[in-house]
Amino acid sequence: MSVMAKISIDFDPAKRQIYLFGDIVALQKNRFAWRYVKDFLHPIISEDRITVPVGDNEPFPVMANISAVLAKNGFLEAQSESSGKIVQEYYEEERRFAEFSKKALHIRNNECDADEFNRFTQYVAENLGARSLYPLQLLSAYHMAFSQNACNFSVPGAGKTSIVYGAYAYLHNLPADNPKHINCLLIVGPLSSFGPWESEYEECFGRAANSKRLVGGGNKADKQNYLISKYPAELTLVSYASLPLLQKEIGFFLRNNKVMVVLDEAHKAKNSSGGVIAQAVLEMAKYSNARIVLTGTPAPNGYEDIYNMFKFIWPNKNVIGFEVNQLRDITATGDQARVSRLIDNISPYFIRIRKSDLNIPPATVHPPIYVQMGPLQQRIYNFIEKKYMDEFMKEGVADTSSRFKAALAQARTIRLMQAASDPAMLKAPLRDFFEDEELSVEEYQVIDDSEVLRSILEYEASEVPAKYIAVKRLLDDIISSGGKAVVWATFIHTIHGLKDYLERQGIHCQELYGATPIEREGVDEDEAILTRERIVKAFQETDCPFKVIIANPCAVAESISLHKACHNAIYIERSFNAAHFVQSKDRIHRYGLKPGTVTNYYYILSKDTVDETIETRLAEKEQRMNEIMESMPIPLFNNVSENLGNEDIKALIKDYVKRTKKS
Repeated sequence: MSVMAKISIDFDPAKRQIYLFGDIVALQKNRFAWRYVKDFLHPIISEDRITVPVGDNEPFPVMANISAVLAKNGFLEAQSESSGKIVQEYYEEERRFAEFSKKALHIRNNECDADEFNRFTQYVAENLGARSLYPLQLLSAYHMAFSQNACNFSVPGAGKTSIVYGAYAYLHNLPADNPKHINCLLIVGPLSSFGPWESEYEECFGRAANSKRLVGGGNKADKQNYLISKYPAELTLVSYASLPLLQKEIGFFLRNNKVMVVLDEAHKAKNSSGGVIAQAVLEMAKYSNARIVLTGTPAPNGYEDIYNMFKFIWPNKNVIGFEVNQLRDITATGDQARVSRLIDNISPYFIRIRKSDLNIPPATVHPPIYVQMGPLQQRIYNFIEKKYMDEFMKEGVADTSSRFKAALAQARTIRLMQAASDPAMLKAPLRDFFEDEELSVEEYQVIDDSEVLRSILEYEASEVPAKYIAVKRLLDDIISSGGKAVVWATFIHTIHGLKDYLERQGIHCQELYGATPIEREGVDEDEAILTRERIVKAFQETDCPFKVIIANPCAVAESISLHKACHNAIYIERSFNAAHFVQSKDRIHRYGLKPGTVTNYYYILSKDTVDETIETRLAEKEQRMNEIMESMPIPLFNNVSENLGNEDIKALIKDYVKRTKKS
């Protein structure tokens, strides 16, 4: 190209469009430059110009990329007045954002201006009249109110809901013409979080929340009409599953109100590969006045899990400094230099309270209660254990990279756990415990001994599981002392079976597990159906007719709080999943316990069974998880909390060999 072709770049802020003028023909003839324009800019092409819509995106990065491509391919750029102005504004905006980020980091590190913080504290005390925040909660709320776009990664039980209400109380009561003023909240979370958000509002503000729930079922038109109404509730709650269905109306709602959007249990929207829920979450970010992310487990599987969280709070800023593939690589390699750079990049925008910061009275972990299985259960267990442990030892450690072999290992372990708890469960098909229908593990249901099979079929009518009897004895002592208890069980069969047994023994109890319905709008208060929220609410009352809840940690270990009424947890069954175990413990051991409160944990184990291996492995995993939670700014658990891993299988084999040699 003897004479360099000229292209000028212009921008129309009203239409949000970039224009390319000049030698368009030369641009079209340049294979590499034209491929970029066609493939990446999605242009509208006419004879005298190329139009590139930018929509809600920042124009400068797009213009900078176009400029770089033109220069690389031999074009001379003629800078227009508008493009020069955008460049100037961009660098001014970057300067202001750098100053903002520096101040946010100072607040996070408790290096904020003392007078400003005291004024904020006084303002919150005046407007959050029914709740006093402790110092770290106040600092977190101040950081949240200052930045308006922030993540809170505090541990479960740290009071993240109260922190949000503290920040909201400040922003909501600013003058209406203040650019930071917020007039309502939109909470996105699991259904189980709705009740706690409403009850916590009342406890913080001293009045019932004016709230609206948008959940599956019901009339879609009613939800749409609500979102476009002129007078929405102060507190709107929507489930993650409902977001894609109401995306257009939620966008209208956000554009026409000054809304603080809160992602509760935000790890549920971590899909960095473009899932519909994650995309709906990111779409909301464009129109939100304030964006808050809450989760105690920001990176359960890898650093890539935090990508969407920071993209949500700052959609037009690359605050994280890494792309998704780079984050996956950091997770895989454990590159500490890049981990440190990542933490430095995001430090101004998140805050975290550790469990050690909460000054909660320490819990009492009682020595395991070993029960001797009845003769029928013992015979069944011995048969099942020998069958599956022989297979484990024959095959060696399971290849967990193979979906089928991993499923077989899990199937064997499930059968061992069932036999150690209640052999009647062995009648149920294994497919009930697997979501993947393609993985056939039914061969591990087969019992090829007719005598043992008969014992299994007759077990319920022949013997009461020893664990049921042990739970009943514990509950007698707890209830007679005026206490309440939550009993955690892995299997739904156990929840039903234990409830039936306890009811026959005169102990009234309720169940909390996945099938227990969530409170929904339009449900008659007089209906006999007890929902999770009603059960939890009733359980908190001093005159509650039942003193025992039997729950499944997989289904209800998040969002519910039982610590105000219950200080005893009994584990009749546990799996190798440390995350569910730790979350369940936090239901009764969290901030807000009165001084002198004693929290009790009781573990019931069938003697000389898989229960003992699970006890040892969970203790090891929990210790490692606690070390990670206390030491790492972004806790990365990788496989520490996994359901069943090679180390668990090795421990099973080792314990079995030790027992059989001893006998």
